[in-house]
Amino acid sequence: MAAQMAVNSGASLWGPLKELWETVDGAVLRRQPESVHLLDLQLKKHKPSFLSLFKNPPKSAEQREKVRKASTEGIAIQGQQGSRLLPEQLLTEAFILSDLFDIGELAALELLLAGEQQQPHFPGLTRGLVAVLLYWDGKLCVANSLRTLIQSRHGKTFTLDLSGELVAFTTRFTDELMSQGLTKRILTLVSEISVTREFERLQKERGLGNEKHRKEKDVVEEYTEDSINSLFSYQSPLSKDDTLALIGHLETVTAQADGSLDSVNMALVMALLYCLDVSFIEQGTEDREDLLQALPLLTERQYVAAVHSRLMDGQSWKLPGLQAVCRLAWALSLRVLSQLPQGSALVEFTEADEALADQALLGDVFLFMKEGMLGCETFAQEEFYIRRLHSLITDFLALMPMKVKQLRNRADEDARLVHMSLQMDSELPSSLRKDLDHLMILIGEFYSRDPFGLELGLEFWCPTESLQHTSLQGSYLGMALQRPPHKQVVLSKFVRQMGDLLPSTLYISYLRMLKGLANGPQCAHYCFSLLKTNGATHSDNIQGVSGSPVSWEHFFHSLMLYHENLRRDLPNPDAAHYRHPPLRGITQRELEGLTSFLQLLTTIITWSENARLALCEHPQWTPVVVMLGLLQCSVPPVLKAELLHCLAAFGKSPEIAASLWQSLEYTQVELNEIESSCEEYPLTRGFCHLISTLVESSLPVNLGAGLRVPGFQPYLNFLRDSVFLPFPTRAYRRPAEKWEVADSALEVFHKLLRDYEPQPSDFVQEMVELQGEQVPAHKPPGHSIMFHLLNDSPMLALCLSLLEEGVRQLDTYAPFPGKKHLESAVLHCLCLLDLALQKEVVFMDLLRESQASLLVSPLEQLLQGVSPQTRRADHIVSIARYLYHSSSNPEAAFQSAKILRRIANYPNIQIRLVGDFTHDQAVSDKLMAGFVECLDNEEAEEGAEKGDDQQKKVARIRHETQIHILNLLITSLELKTPNLALYLLGYEVKKPVSSTNLQDPGVLGCPRSCLHAILSLLQRGTEKRSGPVLTQQAPHLAELCYQVIYQLCACPDTSGPTMRYLRTSQDFLFSHLQHLPFILPSNQIAALSQMSWLMKTAAIELRVTSLNRQRSHTQRLVSLLLDDQPHTQHTADGESGMEEETRSVSGFLHFDTVSKVRRKLLSVLDAIDFSQDMPELLQLDFFERTQIEQVISNCEHVNEQGHTVCNVKLLHRVLVAEVNALQGMAAIGQRPLLMEEVNSILQQVVDRNRVRRSLSAKRHALQSWRSLVETLLTACPADLIPADDRQLIIRDLLLDLHDKVLSEDAAGELMPIVAGAVFTLTAHLSQSVLSEQQQGVGLEASSGFASIANSALHLILRKLLDFILCTGGGYQRLRAHLYGSLLYYLQIAQKPEEPDTLQTAGKAMWERLTAPEDGFSKLQRENLAIIESYGKSLMEVVCRDACDGHEISRMLALAVLDRILSIDRQNQWLVYVCNSGYLRSLVESLRQDDAALQSLLTPQPPLLKPLYIYESKMALLTRVAKTGQGAVELLRCGLVAQLMECQVFDMVPDSDAHRVMRDPSGFIPSPMDRYRQILLPTLRLFQVILTSTTMNHQQGAAQVLQWLIVHADTIQALLRCHELSMGALQELSLLTGIISKTALPGTNINKHTKLKQTLLLLCLIFFPFHSRLCLSLLSCLVGSERERLLKQAEISAPGDSAERREEMEVAMQQVCANIMEYCQTLLLQSSTQAQFSICLFSPSGSEPAGRDGGRADLSSTLPSMAYSRAPSLGLVLYLLKNSAADFFRFHQSHRQSLSKLQSLDQLPPEELKELCQGLVSGPGGVEKISSVQRSLLAKRRLVQLINNRAKLLALCSYVIETCLFVLWRHLEYYLLHCTPTDPKDSLLPGASLYRSRLTDDSFGGLQASGTQLKSDMVAGFGEALQRKLLEVEGLYSQVRSRYTFIQALVRRIRGLLRQPKISR
Repeated sequence: MAAQMAVNSGASLWGPLKELWETVDGAVLRRQPESVHLLDLQLKKHKPSFLSLFKNPPKSAEQREKVRKASTEGIAIQGQQGSRLLPEQLLTEAFILSDLFDIGELAALELLLAGEQQQPHFPGLTRGLVAVLLYWDGKLCVANSLRTLIQSRHGKTFTLDLSGELVAFTTRFTDELMSQGLTKRILTLVSEISVTREFERLQKERGLGNEKHRKEKDVVEEYTEDSINSLFSYQSPLSKDDTLALIGHLETVTAQADGSLDSVNMALVMALLYCLDVSFIEQGTEDREDLLQALPLLTERQYVAAVHSRLMDGQSWKLPGLQAVCRLAWALSLRVLSQLPQGSALVEFTEADEALADQALLGDVFLFMKEGMLGCETFAQEEFYIRRLHSLITDFLALMPMKVKQLRNRADEDARLVHMSLQMDSELPSSLRKDLDHLMILIGEFYSRDPFGLELGLEFWCPTESLQHTSLQGSYLGMALQRPPHKQVVLSKFVRQMGDLLPSTLYISYLRMLKGLANGPQCAHYCFSLLKTNGATHSDNIQGVSGSPVSWEHFFHSLMLYHENLRRDLPNPDAAHYRHPPLRGITQRELEGLTSFLQLLTTIITWSENARLALCEHPQWTPVVVMLGLLQCSVPPVLKAELLHCLAAFGKSPEIAASLWQSLEYTQVELNEIESSCEEYPLTRGFCHLISTLVESSLPVNLGAGLRVPGFQPYLNFLRDSVFLPFPTRAYRRPAEKWEVADSALEVFHKLLRDYEPQPSDFVQEMVELQGEQVPAHKPPGHSIMFHLLNDSPMLALCLSLLEEGVRQLDTYAPFPGKKHLESAVLHCLCLLDLALQKEVVFMDLLRESQASLLVSPLEQLLQGVSPQTRRADHIVSIARYLYHSSSNPEAAFQSAKILRRIANYPNIQIRLVGDFTHDQAVSDKLMAGFVECLDNEEAEEGAEKGDDQQKKVARIRHETQIHILNLLITSLELKTPNLALYLLGYEVKKPVSSTNLQDPGVLGCPRSCLHAILSLLQRGTEKRSGPVLTQQAPHLAELCYQVIYQLCACPDTSGPTMRYLRTSQDFLFSHLQHLPFILPSNQIAALSQMSWLMKTAAIELRVTSLNRQRSHTQRLVSLLLDDQPHTQHTADGESGMEEETRSVSGFLHFDTVSKVRRKLLSVLDAIDFSQDMPELLQLDFFERTQIEQVISNCEHVNEQGHTVCNVKLLHRVLVAEVNALQGMAAIGQRPLLMEEVNSILQQVVDRNRVRRSLSAKRHALQSWRSLVETLLTACPADLIPADDRQLIIRDLLLDLHDKVLSEDAAGELMPIVAGAVFTLTAHLSQSVLSEQQQGVGLEASSGFASIANSALHLILRKLLDFILCTGGGYQRLRAHLYGSLLYYLQIAQKPEEPDTLQTAGKAMWERLTAPEDGFSKLQRENLAIIESYGKSLMEVVCRDACDGHEISRMLALAVLDRILSIDRQNQWLVYVCNSGYLRSLVESLRQDDAALQSLLTPQPPLLKPLYIYESKMALLTRVAKTGQGAVELLRCGLVAQLMECQVFDMVPDSDAHRVMRDPSGFIPSPMDRYRQILLPTLRLFQVILTSTTMNHQQGAAQVLQWLIVHADTIQALLRCHELSMGALQELSLLTGIISKTALPGTNINKHTKLKQTLLLLCLIFFPFHSRLCLSLLSCLVGSERERLLKQAEISAPGDSAERREEMEVAMQQVCANIMEYCQTLLLQSSTQAQFSICLFSPSGSEPAGRDGGRADLSSTLPSMAYSRAPSLGLVLYLLKNSAADFFRFHQSHRQSLSKLQSLDQLPPEELKELCQGLVSGPGGVEKISSVQRSLLAKRRLVQLINNRAKLLALCSYVIETCLFVLWRHLEYYLLHCTPTDPKDSLLPGASLYRSRLTDDSFGGLQASGTQLKSDMVAGFGEALQRKLLEVEGLYSQVRSRYTFIQALVRRIRGLLRQPKISR
């Protein structure tokens, strides 16, 4: 039992029933195929609910006890573990609810719990009140379901066109219900339920809430009504017992106060009438026989007998009229049966039909039908009621013609009696019956309402042969000119005969009947013809007046007579005439007749334009003139009002309207004050109506010209000052009329303002001539209204107070007189404000430009004024409150949303608005509820066209309201906080926004906000396979919803709270992304936009979850987007397996688990169609194309979405104005053709707009897709996607992207985004492959290069090159991306840096040649083959881009060329570049770059573009120079000559002066650094050229020497540099390198005189400084001085000290090596033998001073040293020692690093961190990276270190060798050959000078110093040093250099010094 006593928190009296209704609605009304199988289950489950309608679960003591204990012991709740304690208050409420509805206590408790859950949906109500609503809603769901099921049966009057299976199923089910007594249950229900009684009970128990809750009482009425409708919709007749029970119930029915039936009883009456209905028999439909078989009237004799006896029963019903209706219906049924062959068996009953009809007539059947049935509210809302009553009336007229004749005879008789009694002045006889009168008035009333546009009255008109009107043929049952059905003939005969010899008593009734029968376009035409023919037949009558009183002739003749008579009495129109009508006035009877005639006339001309024109143009009748004349006569205001309405109907035709305006001007209608005293205003309303119609038809500009100042102004002034402004203060006998007057005046204002477009001419005061005077002209009426609305005018004040009054009245939810007109007036006010806001910008701009003296204020500011009623600034709040009434007033809510959206564009108003909206909590809650209600509305429907029925129109308006609210949110979110959007979406507006804590509605008192509404809109259907419903049903709405969500996630303030809420409470992104892509063939643009916003949001989510380390969230999304394995998604806890399967997107596509599915990212890409149909060019015959294009571009503007579109309305106006301006007959004749061309232009522009929007949507979608891809690859943790998967994913994405973009019809506008995506993807591919190789995976030749196969890489390369080529000549910027991609791609095959272990050189050459090709070389070779297969076309494109165009493209093209040249072993590209002239072009451009480069050296940092391009060029030229062929080509192109002319090299900046100007960010280098960036590439290039041109060395060296000479001063300055920074060292190393290489041995200088001179010059320049240079440089770069420099570098740039230090070390060693090489070269060039050699060093063996004493001594000795002092040999010895020491230091370091590299895995973490430190920027950077990454970086750093040490070792070894050589040559010379008296001829001319200079002082005492030198040398060149040197040779030179060279030199020097051999 305990299990059964668990509480269902969904409330068994509501939740399951709601579900039932949704299933029924889905299966029957919305035809969802998936709902059909659910329907079967639901109906079986709920069958008892249908049978026991309204029976509640009974109370029980056990339940009561259980509920009582719930506060102490707790109670079990279904679906939740354990029991829950409930508060006492809740239990008390449960008992009250249980007693109130007499339901079980548990059911009451469930309702309350459900009420608590649903409370947020009902702001302002407590849970108890919500429970009451849910109780009735549950009942309503059952009733609705029952009605819908019964309607779905196959019926005799209508079917819903459902599948046969479903219909059979519902028919079977409902038949079972009927057989089990459903009818009796419904009838008992009707007698039991009374709305008033229910209301009183609720009132007593405080079960009624605010006004809105009281309004919900309609639910009770709706419930009973729906139950009855089930009976009426049950289209098979009820069984005998049921029918009798129904009749029994109707006997007791009473009418409402006004004599009409209520809706419930109306439904029951109709149910009975349908039971007795046999009219289908005459229709002859195909299933007639089947229906006859099923008709109990024919098959069951007892049925007929029982019903007959019951209705013939003499006992009177409570409503005799109702009894009469039932009797008449039965009589007609019997009459039909009697005419059937089967009816012979029922003859005893069918004979009684006459008697029954008589009884019915005695019961005033027609009067009751008019008052009791037509008076019922719901009657006009049901088409079937209308059709049934129509058949009842027409059957009576057709089947009982004798009865009709009797009625006519009786009426004629009565008319005679009346006539006699009037003549004799006696009383009217009491026996008068008015049956025919009632019948005619019933017909008139019934047919004049036609809410469904059925035009049923057509059956009363029979087309005569003479009426051959095309549009009317064939409207009778689809038969063209066939004989009309008998019934129709009879009915039309009835209409004609009733008009013949019409007695005066029936005259008005007959006119009213005609008025009803003329309601409709075709009916009006027939009626017009009838009245026309009636007059014609009697035209030759004896009296001279037309005979038939019902004809146009008679009517208009009478009107003219009245006019003639009354005009004579009218010398002056004085008010007195009205009060004492003259004797010849109009009697009451005549007045009624005239009114009826005018109403008939109005109806006919309203519907039929032909009638309008025919009557108006009739020469004798001139109705317009006569009516206008009558308006001036003294006739009652009521008649005048009718005349005005009639004129208004005439005014619907523009042709008539124009003349009507003029006539109106001349007649000058007077509207007298008489109305105010009568307190009735028909005339005012009539006049407003007339003006409103005329304004709509045509408004002449020169209205009243000649009589007064032309224009509409007097009318406007009258309407404003005499009608609108006084309306609130006037007295009204009929309260509703107050609002009618306001409405009619406001309607005119609205139309005038709607059609007004501000023009510059409106603001210029024009003058017109009137009676010889110049008077100011009137402005257009719209201008005047704008002026009043943009000022604090009485008109604006009244509009605003009307809005306040309106919302106050609506808030009462009570009906009041004139409610409809008040609502309409309010709507016009809102429209006026909206139009004013829309037009004010143009209006005020024009006003400003015109400098007119008008003062206006923006309306949005006026709306912030203080309201006189409330004393608060709450006008905008009042406007917003209309949203709260969107259910009852959708149009007002729509206009309100529109106004708020316009106001929301002003940021300064937003902040005030937030304050106004939140000022009062109650108002704030109401406003929020209003916005939410509009968004939540389920009836909204997108795309319902304007021509549809009312319901569709309302659905469209509701949808537009939602759109406006969302646009309001979007606009507001872009403004600063606080703004309206934040308040409406439920964020904090009084505290910081980021502190918001979003909750589900109802949690922690959180109200339901617009965010909840948006999410619930989007979430509908996400759990089903079909995906979010909104994306299909309302694509534009869904797009905006996604945009709001994206904006909330993207804005920094709202991002945190929003994403947290979406992630935790909603699982929003996952549930939507799994349904991507959204395919919507009908609206591709919207589908793309939806996906764009969703993908952008997903990208943010991925980034945020990655940053916050929320791995599981990131992982879920990543696998959803990227997986190609079908996987069942893990649903949330508690979801069943079945749902899990339905949620799996791919599960239902592929049952085979092995098969792969398309990755979601790729299927989204598939959904973006790259092709775009472009509209064809305009084909114009009349207009000039260029001018039209100009006009179109003038009409373009940027819309809210940021698309440039053409304003079609504006263009239309411009073109039509142009057509109208044409003069002459030819133009008039061609006007139709011109208009046709205008239409084709407009169509073209609409197409263009669509194309632009489409392209923009595609761009947006592609951009979003790209950002999602980039986020996935960049921001998400790398280990979420394994490397092999990553490469395959990138491969798939790249190939698909290329396939789409390379298709022939791909739109060029999408290419840039694709190129950007390709760039990113290729970069990631390259990175992924490289990191995989670094980790040492997949380099086996078999599996290709990496996880991604070589074939895939080749395919990617081909596509990339195709893409580059397909962009052709244009799109250069786009190609920049592609070149970047190509560089990244080519990087894949680049071999990574390998550690130099100093062992490899030991391998034999043969081994190296025969080694197998590695993966890198193979891939590189294949890449090159593919590139070369593209031939010259590719070369041409790349070279062209490299030489010209956008800077970035040029740089990248140069880099691509560089890269390809580096791998092109065959030199094909090099040959092309040289032969095609591109190389020469590049070389010559260097000279042009000079000026730009010079500007770079100014102190203010300029744009650095020229520098980067220059560097790129030099890099490429250096690459070219690396081959001998290239170097020669460069020299031939005059490279050095171009560089000689560049002056930038001589502009060395002053380093101290610019230190102040440094860029603080460090991004822009200092001027000195910039100078070095220019100089160093040139020096490197020279070095490479000198190295490459060994064969043609003289040519290269000579040119470079010339450059050195041209820039000699600069070079001296650089060599003399004091401050040895990193840059300076690089300069020195390159300069010394070049200088040393320009004089390589082996050049026979004597042959080249030019070269000889050059070298001589160079020597003259350099040798004087040689000693200083060597001394300063060498001493600077050796020993402790070097340490000091390195330390200094560390202090100046502590961040990157390790690498910097290493670079400096290399540079210093390089300089030393270069200097020593130079010395060696000079020695060798002078002579091969020592005795003829020149001397470079003085014969002093002492080492330079200050080697230990630091820089101080050294610097002091430098300047004082004479130029002639040569450096001593001691320096060389010193260098030798230091180099030997360095060698061992470096060798040690090299070995350590090598061993670390080999045992990298065993290194401790601290050491790893230390190694990474230099490669990771930012503090704490090392901490953040993963361990895998860390070891990769450490490995890279170690390789760097090893290779750096290897380089240093090579340099040290070289320095040692050259030092030894120089030392040996000098010692040999000094110790063996030198004699001072024998100056030998030197190699160099002029060397004797040098020699003599040496002899002067330094060699003076050479003999004496020889011994000294020897002893110094012996001391310096000791044994320890020698051992070291031999060790160096052992360790290094064996594999790297000339082996035994050191050994030989050491031996020779030792020999010279006479040292004994050292033991090794």
